[in-house]
Amino acid sequence: MKPLSIAFVVFTLALLGFSTYQALVVAPTEQTMGEVQRIFYYHVPSAWVAGLCFAVNFLASVVYLWKRSLDADALAAASAEVGVVFCTIVLITGPIWARPVWGIWWTWDMRLTSTLVLWLIYVSYLFLRRFSSGGQTPLLAAALAVLGALCVPFVYFSIWFFRTQHPQPVMGGGGSIDPRMLHVLLINWLAFSCFAYLVCWSRYRLEKLQRDVDEAHALESLLDPRGDVR
Repeated sequence: MKPLSIAFVVFTLALLGFSTYQALVVAPTEQTMGEVQRIFYYHVPSAWVAGLCFAVNFLASVVYLWKRSLDADALAAASAEVGVVFCTIVLITGPIWARPVWGIWWTWDMRLTSTLVLWLIYVSYLFLRRFSSGGQTPLLAAALAVLGALCVPFVYFSIWFFRTQHPQPVMGGGGSIDPRMLHVLLINWLAFSCFAYLVCWSRYRLEKLQRDVDEAHALESLLDPRGDVR
């Protein structure tokens, strides 16, 4: 591993520790919800990072459809996997937060339902890539990713166009937030973004390595022990 990569790993781990301290200790306690509101510092950045990963998946899929770039396809696969992980965190932390505040674990309002649909789309995308062995799999996956990306802005804007129990966005949506809370939120967003980049880049490199190994095995299967083509 290169020194710059090691430095980034150390920086990311330190930032994750610092952001956790900020969220659990430094951030003020919300007067209405109390300590459970601190899930906010993990729930919201996870949603932002998931949307960012799905945006990368969309762009990489478009590039693959246009140029049939295998590198773009590998990036699409890696970003989708990381995006699904963070979207899963959103779906887990949301009900944990909602239960003591709303009195229920789940409600079928537009924001929650559309987030679940988004998660199902990208889980289907990963299943397609994992279990389909046809030559058109990357093409079909890219087309599904383009369609799935349309759900991302719908999830974000759903609480503007529909009446939901979900609160308004804390930034740019009519909501309000204590400046100290916003500071901690942005630190956690940066920490989660760095961690997502680190994992996505590592997964991308592994995907490319796996493809090189599969290609070498396919080439080897065409040769006999003497090195002649069968």
